[in-house]
Amino acid sequence: MLPVAELHLHIEGTLEPELLVRLAARNGVALPTTDVDRLRAGYKFGSLQSFLDLYYANLQVLRTEQDFYDLAAAYLGRAALAGVRRAEIFFDPQTHLAHGVPLEAVLGGLGAALNDAAEEHGISADLILCFLRDQGADAARDTLRKALPFRDQFIGIGLDSAEVGYPPALFREVYQLAAAEGLRLVAHAGEEGGPGYVREAIDVLNVERVDHGVQSTQDPEVVARLRDRRVALTVCPLSNVALRVFDQLADHVLPGMLDAGLLACVNSDDPAYFGGYVDDNLAAVRDAFGFDDAAMAALARNSFEACFAPAEDKQRWQAEVDAWLAEQSQSQSREPAS
Repeated sequence: MLPVAELHLHIEGTLEPELLVRLAARNGVALPTTDVDRLRAGYKFGSLQSFLDLYYANLQVLRTEQDFYDLAAAYLGRAALAGVRRAEIFFDPQTHLAHGVPLEAVLGGLGAALNDAAEEHGISADLILCFLRDQGADAARDTLRKALPFRDQFIGIGLDSAEVGYPPALFREVYQLAAAEGLRLVAHAGEEGGPGYVREAIDVLNVERVDHGVQSTQDPEVVARLRDRRVALTVCPLSNVALRVFDQLADHVLPGMLDAGLLACVNSDDPAYFGGYVDDNLAAVRDAFGFDDAAMAALARNSFEACFAPAEDKQRWQAEVDAWLAEQSQSQSREPAS
């Protein structure tokens, strides 16, 4: 399996229907149905908002530290099978605080699962706290204040949820506060919003990575700025198709992003809802665009370059990618001619 880093993954978006039903039963939460197949059949969306409506309704089943442990442990076990060496995982504290779940329970469960995954699967993982942009800048600032006593349990901040109407510049102050705390800075931009949202994310928020960023290709100046500053873009192809950012994968701009010299990598976003984990996304883009082994290895190297792990770890994982590519080449050379 190709070694990769997963840098755009919402832990709440890994809530598979089977676990959803188990947690609902554990916590006495009523669901519209407990039929797993019917639940999964409902995971079809015409827009980002239609997805978010279901997504947030399902999160009512997460109530205890054990629930968050089970959620993260399930994802990390699946990630290990997908070749993930490094995971930088988003979580949305505002959602859980609104449900009466204390941050201690959220971070206690997630953190314990990350620690166990390091021992059981060899996965290096950290958490990134995301703000729900549609709740506004004041709520984001209040959330950061509540989270800072747990500063050692997450490495950065992000910005997610409904994009249009909530441009990055609204969150300038909270990003400045986070930067002063030494937190890494990322933000969703250019999924539904245009390239101007990407420009604000890099110029106003000073982000190190742009999550999605696919609309940036509409503006050559933004593309040049991303390329010259080596700002990474965490692209989620199956998510983009599921949410109708692109009608079909063949229409996706990923090949053009790579041709333009952008530091783009492939991720899964909310894999329980969008039809695949990171290995599924990689397989899909390989088939859609005819990427060869060298192109796939380049995507993997990009993911490790873009991650926030120590330099020596990044170098070790990139060496694994080189070894994978060499093995693929040797395997093909041993195949008999047709």
